[in-house]
Amino acid sequence: MNRAEMLSRLKNKNTAWDLIIIGGGATGLASAIESAARGYQTLLLEQDDFAKGTSSRSTKLVHGGVRYLQQGNVSLVLEALKERGLLRKNAPHLVHNLPFVVPNYDWWEGPFYGIGMKVYDLLSGRHGFGHSKFLSKEETLEYLPTVEPKGLRGGVIYYDGQFDDSRLAINMAQTAASQSATVLNYVKVTGIIKEKDIVGGVRAKDGETGEEFEIRAKGIINATGVFTDDIIRMDDANAKKMLTLSQGIHIVLDKSFLPGTSAIMVPHTADGRVLFATPWHGKVIVGTTDTPVKEALLEPRPLKEEIDFLLSHAAKYLTKDPVAADVLSMFAGLRPLVSQGGDGNTAAISRDHTIYISRSGLVTITGGKWTTCRRMAEDTIDQAAMVARLDEKPSVTADLQIHGYHNHAEKFGDLAIYGSDASAIRDLVYHQPEYKKQLHPNFTTIAGEVIWAVRHEMARTVEDFLARRTRALLLDARASMDMAPQVARLMATELNRDDAWITSQIDDYRKLARGYLL
Repeated sequence: MNRAEMLSRLKNKNTAWDLIIIGGGATGLASAIESAARGYQTLLLEQDDFAKGTSSRSTKLVHGGVRYLQQGNVSLVLEALKERGLLRKNAPHLVHNLPFVVPNYDWWEGPFYGIGMKVYDLLSGRHGFGHSKFLSKEETLEYLPTVEPKGLRGGVIYYDGQFDDSRLAINMAQTAASQSATVLNYVKVTGIIKEKDIVGGVRAKDGETGEEFEIRAKGIINATGVFTDDIIRMDDANAKKMLTLSQGIHIVLDKSFLPGTSAIMVPHTADGRVLFATPWHGKVIVGTTDTPVKEALLEPRPLKEEIDFLLSHAAKYLTKDPVAADVLSMFAGLRPLVSQGGDGNTAAISRDHTIYISRSGLVTITGGKWTTCRRMAEDTIDQAAMVARLDEKPSVTADLQIHGYHNHAEKFGDLAIYGSDASAIRDLVYHQPEYKKQLHPNFTTIAGEVIWAVRHEMARTVEDFLARRTRALLLDARASMDMAPQVARLMATELNRDDAWITSQIDDYRKLARGYLL
């Protein structure tokens, strides 16, 4: 997956695009795979980097949604549980089982949550990740040695999935490319072209060179997440607002706060959300909140009250109470929720996806969640193909392996997240021993991974590498700042950039990373 090659395809005047997809997050990338796998000539344009927004800022869970079961939305849970199973089947190098323990402190919690998890198991059917069971107090402490023991009666264990969100996004971009889709980051759609009041293409601008394009297509898909309304207004300046935005934040702590391989799940917090504390890449992620916000931003920031909320709730359930100084990184993500009128509690708004077709034929897909992105894409391409009058073709993505597919990626050790690409990275390092250099003592990341990310994963900036190709920014923001100069120099050599670019990249990254520190 090479950006210069992708750009040359975009400039090829002989290409007749069937579908243009705006947005390079989970939904847009899944739609590009779905479209290209059906044989449609597909172009995806992302204004920044792939998964720059919400899709790299999730709770890192591939799950059916215990809260949705509590809300009585059984159809959404069933769909999510099926898609959870398909994701594990098609991307086993990134999706794995994770045990979750619900600690019980009141007499009614054991039977109440135990029965709920049995229903969850039943709904999972053949896509199940493991059977839930009741735990004694002693068993609960074995799974969660640092859980608060005072008043603990026992627990319930169940199984769900965990993944690396932005790594999956990059592999999905590569999968779309392997299916002959053209995917481009840093190309922003600036307008919609209409012919006789029907959408017929887009205007776009290359963020690196400033070059502008007019691109024709039979159909246009708006898969821009929290920026959905911006694209809708390009189509219709008088369109009503479609989304309500909600912010969820996470804090990252040292592994000592939750040693072991099990996660804590608290089913009901003060704001009505489920709270998780999960082990991930050798750290612990605690989240999430649900705070209504007004404005869609590429870099949302956690609010003080959100941070205080997570620290205080974590202290309720952990023997070692975290304080602000313990936070290694913090990150915020925005949720695109289809508005149902009013300014109520966003935690109660359904995460079902919605497809909207405007009078001009613009197809908008929004809502949903990471786990169900494949199904969302299937529904979207069904509708978009019909609107664009493309030949009807069936979906094949339920059995399509994601780039990097490997059933035993753990054998690659520190390179496991690359799946089948790990062997090629090893070969690269073997032939260039200087690429073995570790970039920071807190991370196993080596110089060769920077080279790989530029050559094969379309990393264009220091942030692309440290935030999304690796997860250094989210795991230890301060340490990632120390890595920035080495990463910038390595990238500059590959991208043929000068010293001014290196200096600018280092400065920009450090400014960004400071926003991830308390």
